[in-house]
Amino acid sequence: MKLKPSRSIIAAVSLAFGLVLSSCASGGAGARDYSGTFIGYAWKDEAKGVSLENATEKVQTTLVLDRKGFIKEASLDFLVLKNGEWTSRLAEAESVSIDYSVSPMAAVADPYKAGVSMFKVQANDVMSLYAVGVAADGTVAGFIVDPMTRFQFEFKFLPGFDFNRPVSILTIESGLFVPTARSSSGGLMKPKSWTALAGQSIFDYSPYSHVLNLRGDFSGLSSGSSIAELLVAMGVLFDGPRAKAMAPVFGYTGQGGWAGNYAAIEEFLVGKNARDLSSLIDWSNAR
Repeated sequence: MKLKPSRSIIAAVSLAFGLVLSSCASGGAGARDYSGTFIGYAWKDEAKGVSLENATEKVQTTLVLDRKGFIKEASLDFLVLKNGEWTSRLAEAESVSIDYSVSPMAAVADPYKAGVSMFKVQANDVMSLYAVGVAADGTVAGFIVDPMTRFQFEFKFLPGFDFNRPVSILTIESGLFVPTARSSSGGLMKPKSWTALAGQSIFDYSPYSHVLNLRGDFSGLSSGSSIAELLVAMGVLFDGPRAKAMAPVFGYTGQGGWAGNYAAIEEFLVGKNARDLSSLIDWSNAR
């Protein structure tokens, strides 16, 4: 197996800063020493009155400050309570397997009913996950979790398929791109039926679909790219027109899933002064 390289987040960081400032406000005479490690939390339904002790999802922010309040280290974790234990959404997928004998069947969008998938995935969270494999006979199977609908879209190309064809043909109604399972009910788009996405490829579902190809493994791809280019970005190698047999590999689109998103925030925070930066939101920008 090869791994290729909200608001709640903002609330957690802001809360951590508030903890830092209140903890340091009682300094004695002379220059205050802001050094230390400070931890803050934000959690699901906090605004509805749910206590941290009763939370089922929480974001933990840890900041290490120097004497002047500059952030030396920052770490964030998104934790979800499952079966009585806290698990991290940032954990990478463990494994992906493919049953090439299965033909994927579409899920019912609303009310939701799962379809038939070729894949078995072991992961705490599959946001932005993709996977692909090639059978010995050249059959290619893969999936991409769409960030807009949060559905897992699968494809299966039999031997002899023309990979020079454009990604634009991978539409739901063509049968070449099948939404088999919903990874989360919290998608930005909640289609009532699949006709809402008729004639569109995954790069065109929403004005915000650019999160797929603005950066990361799919950077520069579009509906006009060839299917071969998409597969190469996913890790497939070709011998002429034929895909080479390979075990399933997986990776993450865009920033790199939850782990990539949070790592980017951590990188942004390091070097900033916690006394000056109390939020990641520019509140002066009216929306």
